[in-house]
Amino acid sequence: MRRPIVLAALTLLTWGLLVEQASAHQPFFEERDWRLNAPYQVADPSVSTALYGSLTRSGDVDWIEFPGKPGQELLLSLVIPQIAGQEEFAPTIALVGPGLPQNRLPGWVRRPEGGGALVFEPTPGAAPTFYEPHGDRSYWRRQEARVPLPAGGTYLVAVYHPKGQTGRYTLVVGEREVRGGDPEYRRKTERWWTPVPRGGFKEG
Repeated sequence: MRRPIVLAALTLLTWGLLVEQASAHQPFFEERDWRLNAPYQVADPSVSTALYGSLTRSGDVDWIEFPGKPGQELLLSLVIPQIAGQEEFAPTIALVGPGLPQNRLPGWVRRPEGGGALVFEPTPGAAPTFYEPHGDRSYWRRQEARVPLPAGGTYLVAVYHPKGQTGRYTLVVGEREVRGGDPEYRRKTERWWTPVPRGGFKEG
């Protein structure tokens, strides 16, 4: 009688591991302010990397940097954790780098000299909801884009809110699933999954 129970337990364990692997991305948290002169460094933008960031004050801009290859398709996706008060929180994301169109950014979003920018604004209105089983959390989907990089070189992604609103977000760069990331993901998620405190950056 014990053999079916053992097989059932192994089946559940195997299923759990498959679910975790299927949704595996590399999560990292903003534990210091991701400024233009000290951006978060993504080593390989093809790997699915989930960046748990926060806009903590009016005019805050978070910067992420990565190397790009000509013709490489880049996935950028922005989702908002379902924290009370964030129902309408919808930051803008901008891709900045060589070979991109000369689109303008707000004056307070200071960017490096040279190169261009692609700006991805959120779709107005209510955002669809999705459940993420790996972290057992729900999010609002905002913008998503796949961009073929026009040239090789250094690219940056800026996350900002045009009206200076504060809140939490998750920026996903890349889509190739590779296990890894912050080993303290679950503990840090509990701390991060709260409204942004007033008075500036206090995460790190």
